[in-house]
Amino acid sequence: MPRPLENQVAVVTGAARGFGRAIAERLAADGCRIAAWDVAPDAGQPAALVREVDVASAEQVGAATEATLAALGRIDILVNNAGINGPTVPLWEYPLEAWDRVMAIDLTGVFLCTRAVVPHMITRGSGRVVNIASIAGKEGIANATPYSAAKAAVIAMTKALGRELATTGVLVNCLTPAMAETDLLREMTPEYIATIKAKIPMGRLCRVEEVAEMTAWLAGPACTFTTGAAFDLSGGRATY
Repeated sequence: MPRPLENQVAVVTGAARGFGRAIAERLAADGCRIAAWDVAPDAGQPAALVREVDVASAEQVGAATEATLAALGRIDILVNNAGINGPTVPLWEYPLEAWDRVMAIDLTGVFLCTRAVVPHMITRGSGRVVNIASIAGKEGIANATPYSAAKAAVIAMTKALGRELATTGVLVNCLTPAMAETDLLREMTPEYIATIKAKIPMGRLCRVEEVAEMTAWLAGPACTFTTGAAFDLSGGRATY
């Protein structure tokens, strides 16, 4: 039986672990050839191309885009997943260098990767961009103000770009998951994790496989009339 994304090429940022790893594996199961971009790549990861990329660097993103097109011939799907949480402290105690790094990776990185890849999609008349935002971008999370601000901007970028590309065949959507079992938990205190978990009516954290499954739908052929939208994965936390 043909797989829905047979021979398509998907670029997944932050692909070595967490959401990105699960998304890459899920898209590969649907037939995608994966270009795995990560600042600390896993050379043993099953992917058609593994590339070391800091998404905050315009030069590295540009070089990775050229290398992916040269090696794989096309880019059908871009999943902007790479991200960091940063310190969990009040805004007035937040180090400027930490603010700059959160914004560089979580927001500017999405811009740089999208800017590099979308022109190729426009030329081909089709493409899917899936941005991994966060429920923090809709609600705002105390002691994670920069992360919340960056993810809110990703949601707004998704909406604006969806409108810009609405007649091109390129669809742009984002996910806003609640906290999940990923390496980002290492940056957070146990008290902070417990506070966030208590806000989820289902009483558990999101699973990476759940994010991967929704990403696969947004990237696949069944999604044809949805663009500029934010999809919640919140265990009942988001009701708006």
